Amino acid sequence: MTSDSQFQQDKVPAPAQELRPTVETIDGESSDKGLRSGALSMATSLILAVASAAPAYSLTATLAFVVGYVGFQAPAVVVLAFVPILFVSFGYAALNRRDPDCGTIFTWATRSLNPSLGFLGGWAIIASFVLVIGSLAQVAGQYVFLLFGAENIGSDPADWRVLLAGLGWLALMTLVCYRGIEIAAAVQRALLFLEFGMLVALSVVALVKVYAGTAPTGTRRPSLSWLNPFQGASLSAFVSALVLMLFIYWGWETALTVNEETTDRHRVPGRAATWSTVLLVTLYLLATFAAISFAGIGDSGIGLNNPDNSGDVLYGFGTAVFGSSGFGSVLWHLLILMVLTSAAASTETTVLTLSRTMLSMGDQGALPRALARVHPRFRIPHVGTIAVGVIGAVVYVALNFLGHGLVLGDAVSACGVLIAFYYGLTGLTSAWVHRTGPHAGAANRWLTVVLPAIGGVVLLGAGAWSLVQAWDPINSGTSWTLPFSSGSRVGGTFVIGTGTILLGLLALLVCRRLYPAFFARRQTAAAHT
Repeated sequence: MTSDSQFQQDKVPAPAQELRPTVETIDGESSDKGLRSGALSMATSLILAVASAAPAYSLTATLAFVVGYVGFQAPAVVVLAFVPILFVSFGYAALNRRDPDCGTIFTWATRSLNPSLGFLGGWAIIASFVLVIGSLAQVAGQYVFLLFGAENIGSDPADWRVLLAGLGWLALMTLVCYRGIEIAAAVQRALLFLEFGMLVALSVVALVKVYAGTAPTGTRRPSLSWLNPFQGASLSAFVSALVLMLFIYWGWETALTVNEETTDRHRVPGRAATWSTVLLVTLYLLATFAAISFAGIGDSGIGLNNPDNSGDVLYGFGTAVFGSSGFGSVLWHLLILMVLTSAAASTETTVLTLSRTMLSMGDQGALPRALARVHPRFRIPHVGTIAVGVIGAVVYVALNFLGHGLVLGDAVSACGVLIAFYYGLTGLTSAWVHRTGPHAGAANRWLTVVLPAIGGVVLLGAGAWSLVQAWDPINSGTSWTLPFSSGSRVGGTFVIGTGTILLGLLALLVCRRLYPAFFARRQTAAAHT
């Protein structure tokens, strides 16, 4: 962390730098954008990466649907989804060592492939985070009321009071990000400590009760057979569950987005990103085994296939594990607070990621230059930060009033296509960039070329599969009647996913006309070093 005296010495750069930061240099190395270099340590970078995945929120929103697809084989899906994510994280680390830029795949694909692909990679990041930010704010808003016992309000995601509470959390997290990367990181440390601690406590207590025989009737002891992907579920069900699991892991690349503010920015961000995926798979396996073992996969009571639990697994599960009286009540309230803080923490890292992606895109001339402005005191992209908060609030309000709030769930599901695209593009970009040139050995080639390519292909295939499956209304919370048809209906997830893709292509065409200099670029030396 920077000391107060150091902060006073360097907090005010030249006015010209604040208005128009230096852009990319000829050799392809990223320029000084005015961010606070060296502000984040390895530990802090790792915390940001894990917090961005919002483990408690992700499990709450997704685990029941995964169990609905594959039942007791859910732990196998946790591991299977981890493999391509880990492979792509190797590609992220390799690309970051060459070219640490907060634009990540936008910058890397622009310099190594072509500007149009880079722009679409940046668009996928922006669109996916904008779509999910409303859901994060909504969950935070709901859990404010659940924390204080107002279940009649908290259980209705479309309630206007939940909307106001969600907007309040979004505004608060935007303000935290505005005040500087150190403050944002400090808040993340506190929030993640509670989240990790409570998830581990919930899982351990649940498993202890299962083995002690004090769990509800119908529980089952964990079995290694639950890790067998060839038992009990069809290939179609496994692929669908795999795509859902991508959402649970999503967000760890935040460590790369803040790379220009990290110590040893060529190596630390990549290591933090890779280690965050390992921590996440460990936590998810523990929580998934505990939930399935204690709650079961039945369709009544606390069973994970009970439709009443599908949108919020941890609420009923936690009540049954901890109880509602005495010290159990304290732990149950801490569990509610855990989900609340998980959603709030992920909201904060969403603002961090988007503002820095737009900073890089503005800095390189792919978007308006105003987005590249850096606050002279707080050393953050203040225009981009405010823009993310405002755009996120507008999208949240709009989606909240469509389909009685169910559209927000479909928007989150549609993120899977965008996530698969820019993760997959990153894996393939790493393979392309490192296909030639000196290598330290066979192991290095596997880590920079072969494994990232495999991960990229798998994720792109999974994204395409999910889009095809989303056509069926049964796989979405809402559905839409196709125009000029005899009442045929299509899933809301497909509409939002394809609509976002088409909007991205339209944005590409518009920006090609507005910013021709950016799209006229050729590959730089950084792509060949």
